[in-house]
Amino acid sequence: MVLTDTPAKLVYERPEALGTTVTHYCPGCTHGVAHRLVAEVLEEMSEVGNTIGVASVGCSVFAYNYFDFDFVEAAHGRAPAMATGIKRVLPDKTVFTYQGDGDLASIGMGEIVGAASRGELITVVFINNANYGMTGGQMAPTTLPGQKTTSSPTGRDVKRQGYPIQTAELLSTLEGSAYIVRRSLHNSREIRRAKKAIRTAFEVQKKGLGFALVELLSTCPTNWHLTPVEARDWIEERMMPVFPLGDYKISSAVADLKV
Repeated sequence: MVLTDTPAKLVYERPEALGTTVTHYCPGCTHGVAHRLVAEVLEEMSEVGNTIGVASVGCSVFAYNYFDFDFVEAAHGRAPAMATGIKRVLPDKTVFTYQGDGDLASIGMGEIVGAASRGELITVVFINNANYGMTGGQMAPTTLPGQKTTSSPTGRDVKRQGYPIQTAELLSTLEGSAYIVRRSLHNSREIRRAKKAIRTAFEVQKKGLGFALVELLSTCPTNWHLTPVEARDWIEERMMPVFPLGDYKISSAVADLKV
């Protein structure tokens, strides 16, 4: 080993926008990755002191413990409605919701569709892990055909329970939507793309261009009964064919943004 006097180059440190609370998320869960990306983006935009987050009910219910800026807790599914009220009263604030698939695509479907259709100037970070993660791994609106859960032990039967709801595709049809994309957190390349999408979504809000949502495919090793590595592969092999990554709505004004 050769020792030199060259100073070490810092390549990784905790964003100041993240607190020091020990995580309650399961090993291999990518909620923590999503938290870090949001924190990094807000720091880079110098928006930490100007941000109000809205936490949902689900695995992310304690999101306010991890971010070092203002946060409020919404009733189950009502985060978009609460965020709408906050943004209308405090239009100069950066307001975002952080929601899971059970919260957003099930009990909160009316709220998210309403917010998107009205073009509310909020940003939504939507975590899709294909099940109700916090309450025991039951079937969610995003559960895959044939996927076994605690409430569908023989697998989701589309003839009885319908098909998974593809939220990004659905919301992209609404006039008020300005930026709707789907990314993933299962490898470093996709994490980098996810961060850029989150930055764009916040820039859309700052410039008043309309409603913005970033859907993130996220691992749930505990309820999928997989190791963290297997869960990462499961996203690519099973989830992405049903929830393809891509840009589902980019308005002409958003397309002109330089992010």
